[in-house]
Amino acid sequence: MKPQKPLWFILVLFFVVPSVKGPSFSAGTWRSAYVEATRAHFGTIAAAPLPADSLFSRERHVIKLAEGVYEIRHEDPFPGWVHGNTTVIIGTKEVFVVDSCQLSTSARGDIAQIRQWTSKPVRYLLNTHWHLDHTGGNKDYMDEYPSLTIIAHTETRKMMDATSMSLPSLMLKEATATQARLQKNIETGKSPDGKPLTERDKAETVQKLALIGAIIDQAKGFAYRGPTLIFDRELIVDLGNREVHIKHLGRGNTAGDAFVYLPKEKILITGDLLDHPVPYAFDGYPSEWIQTLERMAQLDAETIVPGHGEVLHDKTFLYQVIDLMKSVVAQVNKQLNLNYEATLDEVKKSLDVKSFRQAIAGDDKANAGFFDNSIGSSFVELAYYEAKQR
Repeated sequence: MKPQKPLWFILVLFFVVPSVKGPSFSAGTWRSAYVEATRAHFGTIAAAPLPADSLFSRERHVIKLAEGVYEIRHEDPFPGWVHGNTTVIIGTKEVFVVDSCQLSTSARGDIAQIRQWTSKPVRYLLNTHWHLDHTGGNKDYMDEYPSLTIIAHTETRKMMDATSMSLPSLMLKEATATQARLQKNIETGKSPDGKPLTERDKAETVQKLALIGAIIDQAKGFAYRGPTLIFDRELIVDLGNREVHIKHLGRGNTAGDAFVYLPKEKILITGDLLDHPVPYAFDGYPSEWIQTLERMAQLDAETIVPGHGEVLHDKTFLYQVIDLMKSVVAQVNKQLNLNYEATLDEVKKSLDVKSFRQAIAGDDKANAGFFDNSIGSSFVELAYYEAKQR
């Protein structure tokens, strides 16, 4: 049985994605690796203490990166339901937002926060790629700022257009199932693994039930708001005394990955080309992903905002991920050069990424479990089918 895929991945990969995988790898055949890794160690509502940076964010954090530049890391409602980071860039004339997170409740909270920072309008919203945890709040921004321009790469709009019709029913199905699971926890007084709920667990579960109702309402009232301005390589926006460089340097996590570079502030906002503390490598183009990260690393950046996780203050982790991906691709290619008929399972068993696993995940069980699913399983699989197609 194949490892489970994250919920956002299920929602946006209902169709077969044109990546390096074979035709049998449709979203319907995959379940959530994120859920598997986080629920196993955090429990249904993640009550355990979390390490310095975790796959599951229990609180909303706002960081001022520079004057007029803010990063928002959202509270993730449930293990498996995740938000991408949002970055707000304020110029003297208007505002630029990078990624709109997944849920309307969080996006509206971000909009309220922006109104506290400035009375200037949000004129631009970039979707770094097409996954729902980075695009789900588009409608909320458009409702609040009718003159908004939503920017994305050409390939991102294609995928958003292709998957938008299936999103409401899939989101509603998963939300309803989550609601039933939480209600059962309250009724039985136990978590899915049979452990008794503490009073804190019960209180947090009641809070989550209230939130799942809002998610169900969003699914029922879902309205697609896709990109209105597309680009292929680079786009520069002047917000007034502040330039925002939007770039596509090649395929990586998706076919249309875009990122933002602020040259004056030396800030890089990567989308899911780079995630922390563990890469999200459930789909993509391994060899090209490496090349894209290498090109991105050439930019003069001192602050990096990943698609998920804490803000980074140097390129150490970026280079670490490049080395990790290079190692996996090289090992897969070596095995297939020795025996082209080697099965995927045989190649997986031959893989040695222990040093990377320890360096990236450390002793945190959830991060280590996620690493095993994301890198040890999914990324190896991507590299395997990439090599097979040469």
